[in-house]
Amino acid sequence: MKACSNLAVLRTFANLGGGVDIVSGGELFRALRAGVAPSKIVYSGVGKKPLEMDYALKADILMFNVESEEELQLLNQRALALGKKARIALRVNPDVDPLTHPYISTGLKSNKFGIQIERAREIYLQAKQLPGLDSVGLDCHIGSQLTELAPFLEAVSILRKLLGNLRKDGVDIKYLDIGGGLGIPYDQETPPAPGDYGAAVLDLVENMDITLIMEPGRVLVGNAGVMVTQVLYNKHGPEKSFVIVDAAMNDLIRPSLYRAYHSIIKVKKGNEQSSRIVADIVGPICESSDFLARGREIDEPAPGELLAVMSAGAYGFSMSSNYNSRPRCAEVLVDGSNYYLIRQRETYEDLIRGETIPGHILEGK
Repeated sequence: MKACSNLAVLRTFANLGGGVDIVSGGELFRALRAGVAPSKIVYSGVGKKPLEMDYALKADILMFNVESEEELQLLNQRALALGKKARIALRVNPDVDPLTHPYISTGLKSNKFGIQIERAREIYLQAKQLPGLDSVGLDCHIGSQLTELAPFLEAVSILRKLLGNLRKDGVDIKYLDIGGGLGIPYDQETPPAPGDYGAAVLDLVENMDITLIMEPGRVLVGNAGVMVTQVLYNKHGPEKSFVIVDAAMNDLIRPSLYRAYHSIIKVKKGNEQSSRIVADIVGPICESSDFLARGREIDEPAPGELLAVMSAGAYGFSMSSNYNSRPRCAEVLVDGSNYYLIRQRETYEDLIRGETIPGHILEGK
């Protein structure tokens, strides 16, 4: 859901038996509209609002991943008010270093996510006393774009021990949500294959009588998507060259936000020999941080040529914005030789939908 939330993509995975991990009422709306079974929806996130809790309780989702004691109390109140019972897991923070970018690290004590593992048993026992809650799961998520198995396996080993203690306490844990975060190759990374990851995890949870929940979103869609952009100008200065394109940080923020690498290649290779240049590939946004690549060696493209920004299927459109009042781009689903427009390109009218000018301002009073 977070990596790529288009309805057509969600429905594709739902048809294959997949579920979703949500962090907002809007993501729940998308999941239900896409036809995802409520029994395969887990609600994570540190800031669930009461109305969002009610929405999920009425939809009868599988469970809530609770991230604080105050959230636990509020969820109990909302469940009782609606005559429901909220199935819950506590998201525990195992203090495992995921060896990834600090912005997408989520399992350290310094991160905002989860409950410190040292207090987990105590809080599960509190939850047992709350009549609106049913503790059915245990959850952990240590980060994203992980390229080594060791942090995953360390976290699962910690959870395994905690789960055994919880069962001794009489807490009937049925689901073990081990998050996701397995990385993909953007450049020279060599992340473990999903099969190797799965085999290693299964080995650790053998004979635990548990249902595993995983959220491998980036792996499923990251390298399946590209962003296509058109070259507008080439600009050569005394110290640096620039290739100015019509895509920008509002379309793909990962390079600006994380200094992330995306391979960029010509969509159509011509017969002529282009000169090799080293350039920043930048967009029209009025920020110096508006770049898709810096110091990239490429064949110099001509104005009008199309470039493909690779590995843009995850955290591409889902993190896009209308900054600088730029309409967001179209999304196209390709299936073999068939293609489908699954999101129309936004128009200028879309930019102001929902906005109004009060009458006295309109009249200049």
